[in-house]
Amino acid sequence: MPAIYGIKEHADAGGLMAYAASRPELFRQAATFVIKILKGTTPADLPVEQPTKFDLIVNVKTAKAIGVAVPEKLLALADEVIE
Repeated sequence: MPAIYGIKEHADAGGLMAYAASRPELFRQAATFVIKILKGTTPADLPVEQPTKFDLIVNVKTAKAIGVAVPEKLLALADEVIE
């Protein structure tokens, strides 16, 4: 059954696709919070932030194995294509 996962590693392990928050971007956001806290801002005063960058990973190898045709336009939009 084709599925889209929320974690990149699932597509790496053979899942069809993943659409997930970019981990490097999440780490940058976390570092910004750490800097603010070290400069004296209390954690309660920090705003809640949501991810702003997401990665689309398409596993073409899995798509071929299960007989799913992935449109070229989707492949062009993908941040990573697993062959």
